[in-house]
Amino acid sequence: MSATLKIDFVSDISCPWCAIGLSSLLQALARLQDEVQARLQCQPFELNPRMAPGGQDIGEHLTEKYGSTPEQQAQIRETIRLRGAEAGFEFSPDGRGRIYNTFQAHRLLHWAAVEYPERQVALKLALLQACHRDRQAMDQPEVLLAAVSEAGLDVDHARAILQSDEFADEVREQESFYTSHGIHSVPAVIVNNRHLISGGQPVEVYERALREIAAAAESEAPTA
Repeated sequence: MSATLKIDFVSDISCPWCAIGLSSLLQALARLQDEVQARLQCQPFELNPRMAPGGQDIGEHLTEKYGSTPEQQAQIRETIRLRGAEAGFEFSPDGRGRIYNTFQAHRLLHWAAVEYPERQVALKLALLQACHRDRQAMDQPEVLLAAVSEAGLDVDHARAILQSDEFADEVREQESFYTSHGIHSVPAVIVNNRHLISGGQPVEVYERALREIAAAAESEAPTA
C-alpha cells in the first residue's frame, strides 16, 4: 500500500530555481507513483512584493540586490538553463529580461487551489513557462489569462478575479504564515507540515527524501 503525503510547494513565479524545483519534484513523484501518493499544493511567496508596475530590468535588479556583475549573471543563467534541461524545464537562454510583481498570479493560483485543485499545478507550470521560457510581463492581465487558458481553467472567471480584490486577503495570510514560520527563501517543499526540503533540488534528492518520509510515516501509522 502506498503512503499519502501532503506536500506544500512554497514558491514565487519569478524564481527560476522554483521552476527547476517544481519540475524535479514532479519527476520524483512520477518515479514514486507506486510507493507514494501526493496531495501537492502550490503556496504563495513574493520575492519582490514592492516591485513597481512594469517591473525592472533583471540585470539592474540583480546588481542592486546581490552586487553581481553581468558576467556573473550570464554564468548563473547558463547554470540555471542546464539544470532546467535536466529537470525537463526550458529556460530562455537570454533569461527573464525583466522581473515583475507576482501578486496577481498568486491570487489566480489560490483560486485554482480552491475551485480546480487538480489543475493548480498545471496553472503554476504555465505561469512559470510564460515567465522563464517566454519572457512575458508577469504583471499583465492578458499574460496571466493566457496561462489560465493553457491550464484549461475558466478565463472569464479569472478575468473577473483580476478585476476585483478576491483572494487578496487569503494570499497575504498564506504568505505571512510561511514567512512567520521561517520560510525566507524559495522554493521550500514542506511535507506533512513537518519536513522541509529547501532549494531547487535534483530529482534524485526529492525522490530519496520523499521515500524516506513516506517510510517513516508508514512506520508511525497506528495498526488496526
